[in-house]
Amino acid sequence: MRIDKTFSKKLTAAKNGAVYDAACKRILANKSILAWILKECVEEYSDCSVNDIAKKYIEGSPEISSVPLHRDETEFIIGENTEDSSLKEGTVTYDIRFRAFVPKSEDIIELIINIEAQNNYYPGYPLIKRGVYYCSRIISSQYGTVFSESHYNKKKKVYSIWICTNPPKKRMNTIMRYRMCEDSIYGSAPENHENYDLMSVIMFCLGKSDDENSCGAINLLNTLMSADIKAEEKKNILENDFEVEMTKELESEVSVMCNVSVGILEEGFNKGFNSGMEEGIKEGMEKGMEKGMEKGKIEILSNLINNMNWSLEQALSAAGISEEEKIKYSAFFKKSK
Repeated sequence: MRIDKTFSKKLTAAKNGAVYDAACKRILANKSILAWILKECVEEYSDCSVNDIAKKYIEGSPEISSVPLHRDETEFIIGENTEDSSLKEGTVTYDIRFRAFVPKSEDIIELIINIEAQNNYYPGYPLIKRGVYYCSRIISSQYGTVFSESHYNKKKKVYSIWICTNPPKKRMNTIMRYRMCEDSIYGSAPENHENYDLMSVIMFCLGKSDDENSCGAINLLNTLMSADIKAEEKKNILENDFEVEMTKELESEVSVMCNVSVGILEEGFNKGFNSGMEEGIKEGMEKGMEKGMEKGKIEILSNLINNMNWSLEQALSAAGISEEEKIKYSAFFKKSK
C-alpha cells in the first residue's frame, strides 16, 4: 500500500509539472508575447512596433510541441510545414515553431523558439551547443522543401531562441546572441552579410521580476514566470504595462500556470507537515508542530527544485525562508545531493 501511495504521489507531481509546462508553452506562443521577444532580440524587427510584429509579420498559428524529435529516417515529407523533412536526419521537435515575414524584404525567415526550464544552465552539456544543433537541423531540412538541387539562394534564415528561467546568477537578465560573422584574415573583400548570416542562437536568460534595469521583454517574461505574483496581478500587468490583449484563452492559461504553481507549494507543505505531525505526536504536540513545520518547508523546497526545476536559491526565496534558516536548508540540500 505504501508503494502504491508513493507511486501515486509521483504521478501527481509529474502531472502537475506537465500541466505547468504545457500552460507555459501556450502562453509563450501567444503572438503578442512572441512579438515582445522578437522585438528585443531579432534584428529584423528592431525598428518595428510590437503591435505590427504580432499582427503583420507572424504567419499563421505557432505550432506547439506537435512534431516528434525522431522518426523513421526513410520518411520524407514535401511541403512547407513545421517539420524537418530530411532523409538522413529525421524530424526534430520544437516547443514552439512558426514562420515570419522579414519587414523590409518580405521574404520568409524560419523562426523557432525552444522554451527550456533548466535548473542547471549546464545540464551535462552547454545549452548553446544544443541551440546550434537545432539551427543546423532546420537549415539542412530546408532541402527538398524550400530549395532543391543547387538553388541555395532560396535558403531561409533560422533562429533558435531559448528562454532560460533558471540561469546562473551571472547570466540573469541577459540576452546573448551567437551567429556567423565575417572575419578578414588577410586583405579585405567583404561579402553581403545576408549570404552567410543564416543562423542565430539566442539565449534569453531571466532573473528577478523586480529588476528595474532589465529590458521590456525580460520584464514581461519575469512577470509571467514569477511565483510571487498572483494570476490577477499578472493579467493586469500584461494588459496595462505591455498592452497584451487578455483573451479568455490567455487568461485561462495564466490562471492554470499560477494555480498549478500554488498547488505544488501547498502539496509539499501539507505532505511534510502531516508527516511531521504523525511522528511528533509521540514526542508531544509542541515538538510535533515544530517538526511538522520543518518537514513542510523541506517538502516545499523539494517540490520547487525537483518538479519545477527551480534553483535552490530561487526555491528558498519563493518559500519565504528567513535568512537565518537559509544556511540550514542550503546545507541540508547540498548534503542530500
